[in-house]
Amino acid sequence: MIAITGATGQLGRLVITSLIKKIPATNIIAIVRNTEKAKDIAALGVSVRQADYNQPASWDAALQGVDKVLLISSSDIGQRTQQHRNVINAAQRVGVQLLAYTSVLHADTSILGLAGEHRETEAAITASGVPFTLLRNGWYTENYAMGIGAALSLGALYGCASEGRISSASRVDYAEAAAVVLTSHHQAGKVYELAGDSSYALSEFAAEISGQSGKSIPYINLAEADYKKALIGAGLPETLAELLADSDTGASKGALFDDEQQLSKLIGKPTSAWQAVIAESLQSH
Repeated sequence: MIAITGATGQLGRLVITSLIKKIPATNIIAIVRNTEKAKDIAALGVSVRQADYNQPASWDAALQGVDKVLLISSSDIGQRTQQHRNVINAAQRVGVQLLAYTSVLHADTSILGLAGEHRETEAAITASGVPFTLLRNGWYTENYAMGIGAALSLGALYGCASEGRISSASRVDYAEAAAVVLTSHHQAGKVYELAGDSSYALSEFAAEISGQSGKSIPYINLAEADYKKALIGAGLPETLAELLADSDTGASKGALFDDEQQLSKLIGKPTSAWQAVIAESLQSH
């Protein structure tokens, strides 16, 4: 039995889609906070169980009879370490045989602000004694693609990544990697640094948007504080704006770059081209 936490999230749904191609749906458990949002998942024949990252007592029952767990990191910045511990502790108590965790690229050395909670979670997993695999996911191309609509309306792509190179991959690629690990033998103790096969600077990303849309969209590099302010002005919550601006600054120093191609080796095919993700995003604008 394989359980996926945060199963109604964007990554969780894609992992389940990938798993169903490899194993029977009856061997998959989707763990969700709100079962109402998981009706489409249940319709696939997947078992749905309720548990909440903030409710430690909900996890023992949710993980009962589970062999492997994919702990998808919570999106509650600042509260994630304790939330993840709640799952790790339950996994330890019920005797889970493998705990896979979606961490961040080069978590142990990363200068990204968001890496702190991932490091703390990795330490808690190691200390728990539960056999584990770390899926250190790089940036999702969708993180930048979701700003294409704003770039088109503003006439420019803004950021503070300078000419730092970003080795992103699509969310589907990372989901497939998780599904491969969860359905393969001898994964305990492995640490995967997962990133896209090719990289780009945001100036190249903007040039690609320009080429595909037929509109001139230059990349404008701001100071980190100015970019954060612009994101808040665009309606983003302050914590998210801070995280994105910090991540761009990290990217300017190489924190989102990796050229080992572990992701494509794991999924057995090239990662999705970032240009294709731009094309897909433009179709909806």
